[in-house]
Amino acid sequence: MKAVVYEKYGPPEVLSVQNVQKPEIQESEVLIRIFATTVTAEEPKQRSLSFPWLIRIPYRIMFGFFRPKNRILGMEFAGKIEEVGAEVTRWKVGDRVYGYTGLSFGAYAEYKAMPESGILAQIPASKSYEEIVGITNGALSSLVFLKKKGHIKSGEKVLIYGSSGSVGTAAVQLAKHFGASVTAVCSTRNVELVRSLGADRVIDYTAESFLDSTDKYDLIFDTIGAISISQLMRKLNKNGRLLLTDFGVSEMFRALWHSIFGSKRVVIGASNFHWEARDLDFFNDLIASGELSAIVDRIYPIEEIVDAHRFVETGRKVGNVIVTI
Repeated sequence: MKAVVYEKYGPPEVLSVQNVQKPEIQESEVLIRIFATTVTAEEPKQRSLSFPWLIRIPYRIMFGFFRPKNRILGMEFAGKIEEVGAEVTRWKVGDRVYGYTGLSFGAYAEYKAMPESGILAQIPASKSYEEIVGITNGALSSLVFLKKKGHIKSGEKVLIYGSSGSVGTAAVQLAKHFGASVTAVCSTRNVELVRSLGADRVIDYTAESFLDSTDKYDLIFDTIGAISISQLMRKLNKNGRLLLTDFGVSEMFRALWHSIFGSKRVVIGASNFHWEARDLDFFNDLIASGELSAIVDRIYPIEEIVDAHRFVETGRKVGNVIVTI
């Protein structure tokens, strides 16, 4: 089968399209023919080991100290079930599904074996592979931070900083679904897009800074890590929560300090340990009601995976970057 392979950590050029062995499934697994995957902000970090040192060391221990143990990246996928194991009852051949591979990676390939109980869901009939594949990472991350960790409540004032990426666009939509009053921060070119997602107020950070206003928030979700914790904490109401998807060593200590001594909380950590298959069923309900969609910036064929990684590393993507296989 065709797959994107990397033999060492490094720049986008370490990625190459090769023919590798097609996976064989166990009795409790399904074999998925993948037609679309994504390049999130995470894959370039995994490819180049661009993590804070406190994370980089355990990552090397888990996934390969000198070279990657798993040579195929990619965690989001959309495709069709081609084969089912003898013990599988939930799925059948021909089912269109989308999902998340977890830390087994492997979505940058034509085929992926997944456990029947994995993070999988039916693709709504109205959606193509390219339209649905970007839902998982952005929406699952947002759901964990906003609801499972941030405990968002109806009527709360929420600020989403970095509201035009895959996580940010999903966060705006989910926060509105949960009944929050949403202020979203983005650049000039994305103001109308973010407003169309339901944000009550959109701040163009090139024209004004939300830090200069007197407004405070019950919950701040920083999806890109561009502002210091001390500045963000000053914008929180009493008992407010600061949610960070991008963090380093100092943020980890700040989170611990505030959890012990402060009334305001800093929430960090990997969100994917809290992802569940039933979350995708919840998203399908929101898709059906028109409350959730994945924003697509660009679509690349798998042969242009290096260009896709280069573009994502610019930090300028809007929503999701899709790769077709």
